[in-house]
Amino acid sequence: MRRSVLLLGLPLLLVAGCAPSDAVRVSAPSGSPPGTSPGFEQRAAEVADAWRPVPEWTQGYVPLQGPTLLTGDPGFTSDTETAFRNGWYRDQIAMPAARPADATISFPDGTLAVPLVSAAEAYRELDQGDPPPCPGRPAAPPRTKGGPTIEPGPDGWATSGPRPACTPLTVTAVRLGTAPVRTSRGEAQVPAWLFTVEELTSPVARLAVAPDAVTDVPEPILPPRAAPDGVVGAQHLQTLAGNRVSYQLGVGACDTDITPFVYERDDVVVVGGGVTHSAGVCTDQLKLQPVEVTLESPLGARPVLDVVTGTPLRIGTR
Repeated sequence: MRRSVLLLGLPLLLVAGCAPSDAVRVSAPSGSPPGTSPGFEQRAAEVADAWRPVPEWTQGYVPLQGPTLLTGDPGFTSDTETAFRNGWYRDQIAMPAARPADATISFPDGTLAVPLVSAAEAYRELDQGDPPPCPGRPAAPPRTKGGPTIEPGPDGWATSGPRPACTPLTVTAVRLGTAPVRTSRGEAQVPAWLFTVEELTSPVARLAVAPDAVTDVPEPILPPRAAPDGVVGAQHLQTLAGNRVSYQLGVGACDTDITPFVYERDDVVVVGGGVTHSAGVCTDQLKLQPVEVTLESPLGARPVLDVVTGTPLRIGTR
C-alpha cells in the first residue's frame, strides 16, 4: 500500500532502518519539477531495500549524534556559541583521572552495562585547544597551574597593549551524570561527564562511554546504480521533534527548485531532495540548504538514511 505526503521546511534530519515493509509513504510537493519525485522514490526504495543493520544496531550502543552536547538552554552569546562550536575551553579545576565503575545505558527497550572513561580523559576530548587571535575581543588571561597555558609568540609578548584573543569557556566543576542521546535503539539516557561552564547557563555534557563499548554506524550497502540526475543527498540531521525531521541538503551553488523529499516505511526513513541544475556556467561548490519534512508518524527508533549514499544520518558532526 502506498500513498503520498508532502514535506518542506528548514534545518535537520534523522535515521531509521531494518527489513522492507509494505507500508510506504513518499512526499512529493505539488508543483515540483517533472520527474523529480519518481526519481527520488525509486532511489529511496533501493536504499531502503539494501539497508541491513549489524546485530549491534538493536543489541549494542550505536550513538547517532556527537559525543559533546548541551543539557539545556545554554544562554549563548555570539562569542560563547563560537567557543562551544570550536571546543575552546580552559579548566579551573583538577580533573579526576580515575575511571569510575561501569555504568548503565537506559534504552527504550532495555539496558546495557558499559565501561566509562575518566573525567580527565573526557576533558581532553572536549577541549580542542586555544582560540586564535581575534582582533577586537578581550584578551584571554594567561592560564594558570591546572589549566592550559597561553604562550607568548616567537618574539615575546606584545608591548603595544593587551593581546586580543577570542574567549574560551571556563570549566569550574564536573560531575558524572547522564544525557539524552539519539541512538540506533531510540533516545537513550547515556552516562556523561557534565562540565559546569562559568559563561553558560547549563552544563556541557561529554559522553563518558569508553570507546571500545561504542559500535560505529555500519557502512551502507549501496544500490547498484547511481542516484538519478536531479536527486541530491542529505548531509546532516539537525533536529528531531516528534514527527518533524530537519536536515541539510547538499546542493550546487546554482541549483534551483530545491525541494525536500522523504520516503517513509514502518521500519526506515529515507530523506533527500530534488533540484534543477543550471544549464549555464556555475562554480563547483557544495551549498548546504536547511530543510524540514514531516513524517506521518513519529520517527521512534527508525533510522534515517541518505538517499544518495545509503548512510544512516547522525545529528550534528562533532
